[in-house]
Amino acid sequence: MDTAILPSTLLLTLLLSVGLFFFIRASTKDRTETAQLVSSLDEASLLPQLKEYFRMRSYRVAAVDPVENQVTFEGLVKPSWFLTIFLTLLAAAGILCLSLVLSLLFPHLSTLFLGMVLLSPLSGIFYWKKAERNELVLLKVEETQSKQHPLSKITVIAHRDELIELRRALHLELYEQS
Repeated sequence: MDTAILPSTLLLTLLLSVGLFFFIRASTKDRTETAQLVSSLDEASLLPQLKEYFRMRSYRVAAVDPVENQVTFEGLVKPSWFLTIFLTLLAAAGILCLSLVLSLLFPHLSTLFLGMVLLSPLSGIFYWKKAERNELVLLKVEETQSKQHPLSKITVIAHRDELIELRRALHLELYEQS
């Protein structure tokens, strides 16, 4: 094989390995965002819906601040079996590719390099341990006046996926100041 092909293949494989490493590390990153949403319902009828929504999502009321009119919900986010298995398989494929390239460069160490694939479950273990955490949702509901009728403005600080699901489940729109 051409001597220039193997080093360039090794360089590309190492770059892909770095990307894989950061992808696995980012799987446990906190993605908390703040969103301001509006509902056409008044505060009195919206609050029970919000409380029921979070109860169905296995959150519990952790604190109530009547001065700020803010409720804090707390829930345990469990890791995903699918993502654990997916990350383990991705790591196995990445390590296998790196091992094959290194085995071509250093044939006398090929058994050692191929044995590195046994380290791939560490990525799944890393994700499993870091992904399980207590998640907080801060919720503040206030009345606001629009051009036509009163609206309820909801300020929510939560995980990005939770915000998307909340908007979908309760048919909430993003708040646009005019």
